[in-house]
Amino acid sequence: MKHLIAPAAALAAAIAAASPAAAQSADEKINMVIAYSEAECPVAQPGEVVVCEILVEEERYRIPSNLRYSTDPANQSLARQVDQIKYVGDFGAMSCEPAGAGGFTGCNQKFVEAWAKDRDEAEAVRFGQLIEKARAERLSTIDADAAAEQKRVEMIEREYMERLERERQAELPGEGELPPPPK
Repeated sequence: MKHLIAPAAALAAAIAAASPAAAQSADEKINMVIAYSEAECPVAQPGEVVVCEILVEEERYRIPSNLRYSTDPANQSLARQVDQIKYVGDFGAMSCEPAGAGGFTGCNQKFVEAWAKDRDEAEAVRFGQLIEKARAERLSTIDADAAAEQKRVEMIEREYMERLERERQAELPGEGELPPPPK
């Protein structure tokens, strides 16, 4: 029996020595870094292994991709959990369910809630806000523009009236002193 254990232990030791993890010494330090350019990767020092993963710049401030999406029920938002609980055991009047008396009566309310949700999340809401902002900017200068235009019109009218008055005051041709009679 001793003879079988010794070769098995020797085989296990040989397999362990062949693996990459076993090839590293116990005092080697492993430094795993996420960088966004090669310049950010640190240089490995003696006795250190540096593993540098280079990501695109757009990923710098995002949640890591392995943490972004999860189907774990613990990662659901509280609002979603409340919505799911809200309809548990919801049947009968005002439920919009085929089961129970008066179940159809809540269907209109569900349609209204769905419409309101769509309206609040629609892209048109954003466009409406942009249009309102542009309108406010335009209206903020309209009084100053109107006042400047009014001054310009009044100046033109004043110049026109002064010219008319000068023309009225001026002598008409042939209205001055008569030339002396011919001799």
